[in-house]
Amino acid sequence: MTMSSMALPNQDLTQSTSRDVGTESNIPTLLKNAASADHQQRPDRRTVTTALLSQERQAKKNGPVIGSDDIVGTWQLRFTAAKKPTYKSGQPTSHGVFVPAVVRATLQFTQEADRPTGLGIQNQLQLGMLKLRFNGPAKILPQKNLLAFNFERLQILFGHLVVFSLPLRAGRSGAPAFETVPVGELPFFAFFAFTEDYIAARGRGGGLALWGQIP
Repeated sequence: MTMSSMALPNQDLTQSTSRDVGTESNIPTLLKNAASADHQQRPDRRTVTTALLSQERQAKKNGPVIGSDDIVGTWQLRFTAAKKPTYKSGQPTSHGVFVPAVVRATLQFTQEADRPTGLGIQNQLQLGMLKLRFNGPAKILPQKNLLAFNFERLQILFGHLVVFSLPLRAGRSGAPAFETVPVGELPFFAFFAFTEDYIAARGRGGGLALWGQIP
């Protein structure tokens, strides 16, 4: 399954971007504000989606190459647009939503010497004291700015106490080694923005996501 984005002719895209996010130099500040925990700084949803689409388009032309140092850390999901947003008639087709403060969804990337790829991923959803956590290996394909991953274990925690732990199919005995599985068979993110304040990507399913750095 491939990830794709569509863009209208430059004139339509430029008009939309200019109207919604100002000049391209303003996009990093806008996305930083959108990824902030301070709700007072957040721009409206349509503007954020427009900025993400514009940043994605820029990155495809001359974006930097992602490395593990760019994403190692803990990132909280702040904004998501799940309906494969693209441009249509100069407007984003999906406005997306800010993740409610009551829900804490985080991605954590760690350097792990015991993994063949040297990189681990943890995806966690927290509601109060209850946590749903997925762990597994990850690998970066810098030529495409892709980060592929697979979850090998599911855990349920109450506070710091693990109350349930189950190996998933990828983590069971006899499963193929992660590093040998073709990327086309793995979930992945196509990153198009990675700064010390935020990261942004399009997922394999086509949606956009913006995470803010957790100190």
